[in-house]
Amino acid sequence: MKKTLRLLALGLCLSSTTMSCSSETNTNAEADTKTGPTETQQAKGAEEASIGMPSGPIDKDLERIKLPEGFRIDYYAKDVENARSMAMSESGILFVGTRSNDKVFALVDENKDGKADEVVEVASGLNSPNGVAIRNGDLYVAEINRILKYPNIEQSFRNKPKYEVVNDEFPSDAHHGWKYIAFGPDDKLYVPVGAPCNICKSEKPIYASITRMNPDGTGLEIYAEGVRNTVGFDWHPDTKNLYFTDNGRDMMGDNIPPDELNRATEKGQHFGYPYCHAGEIKDPEFGKERSCDEFVAPVQKLNPHGGTLGMKFYTGKMFPQEYADRIFIAEHGSWNRSKKIGYRVMQAQMDSQGNVTGYEPFAEGWLQGEKDWGRPVDVLVMKDGSLLVSDDKNNAIYRITYAK
Repeated sequence: MKKTLRLLALGLCLSSTTMSCSSETNTNAEADTKTGPTETQQAKGAEEASIGMPSGPIDKDLERIKLPEGFRIDYYAKDVENARSMAMSESGILFVGTRSNDKVFALVDENKDGKADEVVEVASGLNSPNGVAIRNGDLYVAEINRILKYPNIEQSFRNKPKYEVVNDEFPSDAHHGWKYIAFGPDDKLYVPVGAPCNICKSEKPIYASITRMNPDGTGLEIYAEGVRNTVGFDWHPDTKNLYFTDNGRDMMGDNIPPDELNRATEKGQHFGYPYCHAGEIKDPEFGKERSCDEFVAPVQKLNPHGGTLGMKFYTGKMFPQEYADRIFIAEHGSWNRSKKIGYRVMQAQMDSQGNVTGYEPFAEGWLQGEKDWGRPVDVLVMKDGSLLVSDDKNNAIYRITYAK
């Protein structure tokens, strides 16, 4: 059934078709009136799950990873090809999207020992299905130009489940087209649309933005503007403000501009791209058109060209108390610096007002000299308080635990 959508902030009209698809048949979607918590709220609100703590020697590869005292890293799963964004179902099935692959995987830890017992291919033939999100038992998957939904995924993930097209009106540009998605405290699905270039000013306002929509794909609107390419965001557990990473433009040198950690406190804010970078650096091509004072500055400047991707507030109870509400951020690593940077998981300390008071490494060692053997992509807090990290180069999911 065709539905007319409106980009309310800008008066753009879009259309969307809701349908159910598989490789063979189509079925009608049922009306969706569910509401549910965000991933962070699920982790914070759930009772500690009974998941085994690691024992025995650490894998030889992972001996190279440096962590604060008391922390340990282990493989949660190996051979997860091009593992990118993660989302966990209520029963503990981990769903993993891919970017250069065409697949979505489910990782099942049947005996709850803290290691996946099997990797199940849920879907294939998709167009960079990077983003995954869970809402009330349904799996949402973001391709480059559309959002899919797999209903009742825990009951169907082994059987090549059918999908419904929630919205198929996003741009089809491959450049910055892969998407991270998540449901917010308002029960809307947040979907970024990256700039289709390194640096440019598009006539279509949907580019370089974060959009949001109702779970059924209606009500699509632009929430934040001037966002070059975010591949990770989360909501502060108390203030409910949206925090998101953003990758700075290239070709201005090794050390400028920095990547950004931004905070959106309301709809309609502009974060500078393509005119201003990191709150104060005028773009050499577009900077003369507008002043940096017009835009929202980042709450933290991050490492330049570090490939800053996934982020999550720590809402678990396993780690020491001082880690509460810290942000863990995955640095995928640089691709065009003369000296490599990133390839690690960082941590941002926060004060009670949600301001960043410190930024330092949490897990590092995937970069040895100028050779990288792993590239962290996304982070996820498990119900027991341990931290999962995906790696699309080493094709792995790691689990970081803490014990006194």
